[in-house]
Amino acid sequence: MLLRKEVGMFDEKLPPRSSPPKPQAEPVKLTTTTPIHAAFGGFREHMARRDLTENTIKSFQYDLNILGQFVGQSRPVGSISTKDLNDFVEWLLHGRGVPCNQKSLGRRITSLKVFFAWLADTGVIPSDPAAPLIHKPVSTPLPDILYDAQVEQLLATTNMLRHGATQGTEERKPDARPHLLVSLLLTTGIKKNECMALVLNHLDLSEPEAPAVWIRYGDARHRHKERKLKLDAAWPRVLEEYKAQYKIRDKLFPCTARNLEYVLRDVGQLAGLPKPVSFEMLRWTCAVRDSRGGMSAEQLRHKLGLSKVTWEEAGAKIAKLAAPAL
Repeated sequence: MLLRKEVGMFDEKLPPRSSPPKPQAEPVKLTTTTPIHAAFGGFREHMARRDLTENTIKSFQYDLNILGQFVGQSRPVGSISTKDLNDFVEWLLHGRGVPCNQKSLGRRITSLKVFFAWLADTGVIPSDPAAPLIHKPVSTPLPDILYDAQVEQLLATTNMLRHGATQGTEERKPDARPHLLVSLLLTTGIKKNECMALVLNHLDLSEPEAPAVWIRYGDARHRHKERKLKLDAAWPRVLEEYKAQYKIRDKLFPCTARNLEYVLRDVGQLAGLPKPVSFEMLRWTCAVRDSRGGMSAEQLRHKLGLSKVTWEEAGAKIAKLAAPAL
């Protein structure tokens, strides 16, 4: 069987690049006496250096500016207590005069927690006043995943296509691409954009029994997401078949993402699975199988390339999906 159930990361540093990113300006030094509006500025610089979209940054800024209106923009950041934050939450609900539904409230409390945790983690304040805040996040549907029997069913189908097996009266030419793609996603859990960015020199096949793939990012802001992931020992054999069939020279998948989405959809239908197979479904399936296999939450977060903010929700969903059925 090509797929191994339990996979992980190599604890290796990335090799040096020929053109290192330009040095960034030193962040502004913050202390307990820094006015909160200045601390917001430092936090924005921090977010800009992380894997956060401009819309996410604006959302954090908007929520924190409301806090600034409540406590005063010149209030020293170190003087803000848990009571101040609880009073702020009460004001959002009953004193501001603007409706605040549970989803908005949950997002604003999350903004408080992330901001003050950052201040505490970086030593600006001695403790995190937002840590005791409690809110019930709005529940979102759990993602669809494949169960073990369905994974075996899907891989049996891709193997059939790989070997050109005849189904009924229909003759098929050998096609290794579906098996290469499905097994790659089930083993690594990479995202669609990461898959589409792969080129052959991202593959490390120097050790036959321990092949791996580097997940690279051209944008220096995303370099912290780069990582090396293990592949199955049998995967390179499928790769050679695929390269010969598709005349691969540089990009691993020289087609559009939509084309690969059709490949996943069609192979899922051929396997008789009840729901459409997608990049996201295989990513979540990989994560749940790894969690069940004993991979730690921190290892899994790094493997999936998720920030701590994003992991808060994703990790809870993975834990729920990985829990044994009662």
